[in-house]
Order: sequence, then structure tokens, then C-alpha cells
Amino acid sequence: MVLHLEQGDKIGIFSPSSPATVTAKQRYQRAKTFMEEKGFVIVEGKLTGQSDVYRSSTPKARADELNELLRNPDIKMIMSTIGGTNANSMLPYIDYEAFMNNPKLVVGYSDATAILLALFAKTGITTYYGPALIPSFGEFEPLVDYTYSYFKQYFMEETSLPYEVPMPPFWSDEAVNWLEKTTEKKLYSNEWITRKGGVTDGRLIGGNLNSMYGFIGSPYFPQIEHGDILLIEDCTKDASIVEKNFAMLRVHGVFEKVAGIILGKHERYNDLGTGKQPLDLLIEQLDGIDIPILAEFDTSHTHPMHPLAIGKKVKLDADAKKVVCIESWL
Repeated sequence: MVLHLEQGDKIGIFSPSSPATVTAKQRYQRAKTFMEEKGFVIVEGKLTGQSDVYRSSTPKARADELNELLRNPDIKMIMSTIGGTNANSMLPYIDYEAFMNNPKLVVGYSDATAILLALFAKTGITTYYGPALIPSFGEFEPLVDYTYSYFKQYFMEETSLPYEVPMPPFWSDEAVNWLEKTTEKKLYSNEWITRKGGVTDGRLIGGNLNSMYGFIGSPYFPQIEHGDILLIEDCTKDASIVEKNFAMLRVHGVFEKVAGIILGKHERYNDLGTGKQPLDLLIEQLDGIDIPILAEFDTSHTHPMHPLAIGKKVKLDADAKKVVCIESWL
């Protein structure tokens, strides 16, 4: 089924973890208005405006919110409002059959990784690691404009294959301007990097590494296949946690199967004085496994952000520092 997004389409929103429609109401309203002005109809999930301290509601209630959107035939896309910590607790209660019978574009990032990978694991239907409403479209110019342009190109325009993912000219992870604009964010010149070259292609799988920690090895986690391209990213972690999470992949045998790795930028990373960046720790855990790696990629918590389709083939050219979509993702 071809699911191009068009102006006038309905986008359902759900809150799988943090209650940011309450705790970041000003940013939520700005994001909602931004997307409405682009011509979309935002359908609020039933937990919009609700908070249960650290989450929007109980696991079953959060799943029910998502299930209502999955069952609604008028909704073309479902987008998470934001991430959080505990979307994995929803997984037993999701209506996977509804998604199978009525596929939609399901997009989000961070803790929504649990939802995206579980839907793909249970149905084989592509989901999308990409923008979430509040953090992505509640951002200020110029970063929000770049994120939206990539979103529009990916989901709304007829893009011929192969499609080379463009590198944004700049990026930022400054923790300012969350609710209201107080200063201009510092913009950094962009550069994708590698220390292990090579060219390979395969099925893209992955998402937020800390979220994976909560359900890897379960029936809701996709089977990693030989030749897959692994996408991993994280935010606000220190070197000790990054090492732990990379080691988790190693002990699960993931590194022995994948043909290449795309490592996203790490928002506000703390090296704990070690001088080691996430790429250094990744290479340490690979322990001699020689596969192409492209690091500092812009499908992550930093701004701007590219969407990428989970379960579709990409070509990773670490020598040329390129990611190219070689299979239609819609």
C-alpha cells in the first residue's frame, strides 16, 4: 500500500511515555499550530493534556490511546508527541492486528523506538524513525524549517531512487529555547565522520539504543538478520551508560550479524573526562569486527532530523560518507 502524506490528511498523535502535552504545553501548542499551518489536521489522542507524574497514564491506557488511532480509518499518519522512558510497558497491549489490517505511517523517535520496532516485528510493516511532534516541530527557526523540509521530501514528494540523504549544513543540541525563545541557538558546522570505511547495503533496523535496552531479546524486538544496517542513537547519556548499551548489543550477538552501522549524533553527551566519544566506545566494543561505520548522522535527538524507514534497504557508503535509500519506503 502506497501511503504518501498530503495536505489535509489527518495526523493522529499519542503520548507513549512522557506527558509533554502538559509539562511542555507551550511547545506542544507551537508544534500543533506549526503542523496545522502546513495544512494537516491534528487528531489528538485521548491522553493529550493528561499527566500521571512521569507518564501520560498507565500502560494499558497508553496502549488504548494508540489503538484508537490505529483503528481509525481516516488517519493517515500516527506521530508520537515525544519520547520518555517506559513505552516498552505498552507492548503487550498494542493491537497489532489493527495495524496489519489498516497500515499507517507511524513515526517517532527516542523512547517511541519500542513502539516502532514492535509494530515492525509483529507485522513486517515499515515504521519510521523520524520527527516527534513536540521536540521536532515545536523547535524554532531555522532548525524546524530544515526538519520539516526533510519530512516533506520523505513523506509527501515523489522522490526517485536512489535517494541520497542530504547532510544538513548545520546542527545544534543546545538545551535552550524549549518553551520560549530566549536566545539564538549555537549552530555547529556539520560533518559526518567515519573511522571504518567500506560500502554495503541492507535492511535498516534500529533506533534509540537506551529504549532498545528495555525490550531487546523479547518477542517484540525484530530478529536481527545477517546483512542488516544498524541505526543507533542516544541522548544525554554519559560514557559509562553508552558503553553499557553498546555492550548489550555485543552480548546479544548483534555486531556479528550486521553489515554496517549508522551512529547518530549524541545530544549533550558527557564523556566523564575520558576524552572518548561514542564512536570510540563503539569501536572498542566491536573489538576488531571490521564493518563500515558512519557516525554523527542526523537521525537523532539533535536538530535538524531526517526520517528513515525501518525495514527498508539502504546503502551505506562510509568511504563517501553517504546514506542512500535504494528501496521505496512508502
